Amino acid sequence: MSKYITTPIYYVNGEAHIGHAYTTFIADTMARYEKLKGEDTYFLTGTDEHGQKIEESAKKNNKGTKEFADEISATFKNLWDEFEIGYTKFIRTTDEEHKKGVQKAFEVMYAKGDIYKDFYEGHYCVSCETFFTETQLVDGEFCPDCGRSTNVVKEESYFFRLSKYEDALLKHYEQNPEFIIPKSRANEVINFVKGGLRDLSVTRTSFTWGVKMPSSLKDDKHVMYVWLDALLNYVTALGYGSDEANMRYWPASMQFVGKDILRFHAIYWPAFLMSLDLPLPKQIGAHGWWTRDGEKMSKSKGNVVSPKEVADVYGAENLRYFMLREVPFGQDGDFSQRAFMDRINSELSNDLGNLLNRIIGMSGKYSGFEIDSSDVLKYHKKEIDAAHAIVDSLDVLMEGMQTHRYLEELWRLFAIGNKAIEEHAPWVKMKEGKKDEALATVALVANILAKASIMLHPIMPRTTNIIADTLGFGIDSSSYKEFILDKKLLKLFSIKQTPPLFPKIEAPLMPEAPAAQPNAPKSEQAAVKEMPKEQDNLIEIGQFFQTSLKVGTVVEAQEVEKSAKLLKLKVDLGEESPRQIVAGIKEFYSAESLIGTQVCVVANLKPAKLMGMVSEGMILAAKDENGLSLIRPEKPKKAGTSIG
Repeated sequence: MSKYITTPIYYVNGEAHIGHAYTTFIADTMARYEKLKGEDTYFLTGTDEHGQKIEESAKKNNKGTKEFADEISATFKNLWDEFEIGYTKFIRTTDEEHKKGVQKAFEVMYAKGDIYKDFYEGHYCVSCETFFTETQLVDGEFCPDCGRSTNVVKEESYFFRLSKYEDALLKHYEQNPEFIIPKSRANEVINFVKGGLRDLSVTRTSFTWGVKMPSSLKDDKHVMYVWLDALLNYVTALGYGSDEANMRYWPASMQFVGKDILRFHAIYWPAFLMSLDLPLPKQIGAHGWWTRDGEKMSKSKGNVVSPKEVADVYGAENLRYFMLREVPFGQDGDFSQRAFMDRINSELSNDLGNLLNRIIGMSGKYSGFEIDSSDVLKYHKKEIDAAHAIVDSLDVLMEGMQTHRYLEELWRLFAIGNKAIEEHAPWVKMKEGKKDEALATVALVANILAKASIMLHPIMPRTTNIIADTLGFGIDSSSYKEFILDKKLLKLFSIKQTPPLFPKIEAPLMPEAPAAQPNAPKSEQAAVKEMPKEQDNLIEIGQFFQTSLKVGTVVEAQEVEKSAKLLKLKVDLGEESPRQIVAGIKEFYSAESLIGTQVCVVANLKPAKLMGMVSEGMILAAKDENGLSLIRPEKPKKAGTSIG
């Protein structure tokens, strides 16, 4: 079965920003995932280059309109190429094949009676290329979407009978509840349509930069409205109106858009398709916006994030990983350089990169870099079965656009690998003369890394190709079938020595965003800056009860490498999943001795970072000249029991 995945085509009135990058990353990830599974996949992206706004921007830059569009379009294409975006086609609305397809579509709609000529008078926003009624305006003048002034325009126009398709659209939404995701966005669209649809002006006479009218209509003073022109790219890219060989990919399986253009894609676009007697896309996914350090990005604030600048210093694939891991699809995301660094250091460097380094080192020391999986099932069937169970759970998460959950679950594989090394300690087995067991543990981890790299491939293709090459195989649909579907293990191979994939980042590599200006009165600002010289240590009982103390059960524990004091614990507090707590008790307790024991936890502390690891609480302990002792309940208590 073929798959067709699209991004919106990006408007060429400015360079690519981080929102464009996010849309493209997630679409590329889905396309790569489908190809990995062996699906015949077509992936489209490109640029939208017509309209009054482009015409005016070109004049401001003292350039011809086509020259200006060529330059900006090239910045998008070059950036996606630099990011190794695996698009099948990069379409431009200035392509001749696209223009022919739009003209054919106009003729079909006109012949059907869905397009008619009339006069239009209304408030027009040049920036949004959209007309608004007076009731929609802010203060009777300003665009409700972008806030800019609108102009009253009266001109002859061709109209599309959008109102004709109101009932058909509502019926489609009802019969296809997954047509728009997330559900909250679907409800917004449905309510808008229920409010009544007005016929849509689809041509302009006030400017000339657009697709000309079909010659059959003999009306050269009109050009196509930019949204009719732009939306049709999804079928003209497949040959609609010319060579239609690739129309076999239609309907699209997933069309990704930002939430700001959902209305055009979920209302206008399906109505156009209904008029053309073409099937509707199977799904439209609307993602949220990105802020920076909690602040809306704007040029005036100087806090706009350039994806190229970030990729140049941190790496394009690290940026891909961060954006797809950081935010649930559909919600707004926040770009924080500190959070970005933490994910690189903790998840990529510690969990993944260090695990690969460890087995390279151990295999070199114990077996001349040769890894043999023949004894893995004999000694580690439990771990392999657990790894396969995790892998089997991933498909539904990717198909549901839950990339953050997909990556969260995928990272559990690395936890299994790290835990196996700590529990089975190959270095101890070698000293005990149990070489077969030691090498089986190394091979177990190699197989976990192989399976994980295949599933991580759609998100980080360059990195995972390096891992796969290190492990002696290639990533494609055949290895997906062999190691994921058929659950086979690696054949005997010699592991390559590979430099560390994710060097630790000790300090920010980019300037921090300008600090937000405080709005508080000066007296309040001074109160924040001036700490009292003395503090009374006595507190009220109410202050004490603001601290949440709970009994927890340690379910996992492991040493933190390169630290003489830290242990990383997983503590069950009766919640949906265990908390990760990093505690400085390694000098007094071994990791193994803590598993299954109970501790007292400060449960409502803000998460903190220790050596790049998130710690979600504090273990209570007492220390004197005789050493340190954990504070524990006298008798076993249910995990999550409150103290106090």
